[in-house]
Amino acid sequence: MKFLLAGVVCAVALAQPPDPAYEPLSKAFESLRAHDYDTAILLFRKAAALSPQRTDIRKNLAYTLLKTGDSDAARDQFGEAMRLDPADLHVALEYAFLCYEAREDGPARKAEARRIFARVRDGASDQTVRATASQAFTNIDTPLKDSIGRWQQVLATSQPTFSAHYELAQTAEARDALDIAAANYRAAFQLSPERKAVLLELARVEQARNLPASAMAAWLAASRGPEPRASELARERMPARYPFVYEFREALKLDPQNHALHRELAYLLLSMSEKDPAVREEAEHEFQSLNSEAPDDYLAAAQLGLLYLADHSDEKAMPLLKTVIAHADSATANRARMALHMPLVLEEGTNSEAPLDPRLLAERSYNAGFLKDALRYYTLAREVNPYDPAIALKLGWTNNLLHDDQTALRWFGIARQSTDPAISTEASRAWHNLSPSFERFRFTAWMLPLYSSRWNDLFGYGQAKEEIRVGKLPFRPYASVRLVGDARRYTGGALSQSLSESAVIVAAGIATRPWHGLMGWGEAGTAFSYLGKGHWRDYRGGVNFARARGASLAAEKSGAFAEATADSVFVSRFDNDLINYSQNKFGYTKTNGALHIQSFWSVNVTFDARRQYWANFVEFGPGMRFHFPGTPPPVSLTLAAVRGVYLINDGNPRRPNFNDIRAGIWYAFTK
Repeated sequence: MKFLLAGVVCAVALAQPPDPAYEPLSKAFESLRAHDYDTAILLFRKAAALSPQRTDIRKNLAYTLLKTGDSDAARDQFGEAMRLDPADLHVALEYAFLCYEAREDGPARKAEARRIFARVRDGASDQTVRATASQAFTNIDTPLKDSIGRWQQVLATSQPTFSAHYELAQTAEARDALDIAAANYRAAFQLSPERKAVLLELARVEQARNLPASAMAAWLAASRGPEPRASELARERMPARYPFVYEFREALKLDPQNHALHRELAYLLLSMSEKDPAVREEAEHEFQSLNSEAPDDYLAAAQLGLLYLADHSDEKAMPLLKTVIAHADSATANRARMALHMPLVLEEGTNSEAPLDPRLLAERSYNAGFLKDALRYYTLAREVNPYDPAIALKLGWTNNLLHDDQTALRWFGIARQSTDPAISTEASRAWHNLSPSFERFRFTAWMLPLYSSRWNDLFGYGQAKEEIRVGKLPFRPYASVRLVGDARRYTGGALSQSLSESAVIVAAGIATRPWHGLMGWGEAGTAFSYLGKGHWRDYRGGVNFARARGASLAAEKSGAFAEATADSVFVSRFDNDLINYSQNKFGYTKTNGALHIQSFWSVNVTFDARRQYWANFVEFGPGMRFHFPGTPPPVSLTLAAVRGVYLINDGNPRRPNFNDIRAGIWYAFTK
């Protein structure tokens, strides 16, 4: 029956689907403990891509980004976590506070923060959370309300200015008074039409008002303006298609002095007239209007003159074309000369502009998030300069973000050979983080020497394991060497008992990949007594579960924590027994520079299937755990005092209660 139970437990564990994010997530936490935040961020991003619905990954990534000062990226991750789990009000608060502090699109972000604080205030059952949200909402809303009133009073009692309209628009948008915001952004722009960036803010408000046509008009006007930054941002937000005629007209209503926009509309109509002659008159009218508004637009004047010539209206065409020849640039003037059959003048700067460097195009695409374009341009740049390690490094990161880690690993391997220390260091770190995922073999080891005052003995536990990756199978075969022993070997008294197996166990087995903290394993091997008392067959296996919350021993900030581990282990050595362990700690982590200290209360429960007295007891008591400066991240010292109570006393030669003081050192590593 016990064999059947153990088999069922192992089969259930093996049948669970593997967590695809386990490996990068485990390495991310290792990097966090080593304070290697850049690597941790990369690995958290990879884990999020593999398990996009897990909010815990997004939160860990967000908090790590905050450690590096990248609050904008952290805000985006908190926002995604809030989208995945709207009921997590703590995440909502984190996102709202970062929105309130944002600089880019500040009024819209403040409005979003205000809405979230109101939602949390009205929906939180936790009084502390509700009070925090309520206070934050008040701190935002009251100054905004007062500011709107002050600026409205200023505009009502004095000469309207750009600053007054603009400040009122910003304040109104932050308070979700979108009609007031839109009206005042428009008024501010009319007073200073050269400030095309205001159109971007107007478009943002029109989108929020669910007026896409008005937003498109603002983007289109800004995209054809002289401000490079505003033009670039507007083009990024516009649809990929070319604007329609009516959209040009709406944009011109908003920005009637935008001659570049007007000229483009006229040329669009002229192009359309090739298929629909009825549109030609409309195009000519636009060129006439533009020439009247901007007589120094010689390109439009030349085109209007050519249209007049085509209509045989030489008396209208000649003054325009002569003006173009006298004042326009050589290329435009030559168009007029050619129409009048005059000799052409040699143009200055006949060499065409050199094509943009593919590396520059790659950088722009990478920074804008267009990774496929960036990959194409970086590949071209690599062909032009095959010995540039910086390009190889960028190819590595780009492929990594596109989830082609095998190709990324190859490029990181090339870049790590660079003579530039910065490039080689970054590439080596990335290569070492990725390479274990593709290595066929992985070695892990852990050690726990432990002293017990109850037994006045030093115990030694440890395992060294070599795992083999077999394709995409959900489990990994492994070879293992375990140590289970102690220094004293036997208890004293008339009923002397052995305190451990006093053996080295060599075995082979399989282990599942962890899934939500749960892992199954099973192995068969031979135990060799180091006391010279022979050897025996050893079979063991089971399931393991581990979960932790709060500030771990490697945390950067102090805080509360809780952790729980549970094991159900079948061991043939103990009469084919199934032994179950549950170890739980909760307490507080205090960081003091590089010294980290945990104070905790532990509650441990052990019971077995055969109801043997030594395997059925409860322990509880205080303890402390330390990580000292200068020691590797996985090293910790634990001191604990427990009071124990046996749950079964049949056959127990000792008292039903016991006290024990324990000290142990934990160390683990992976290669």
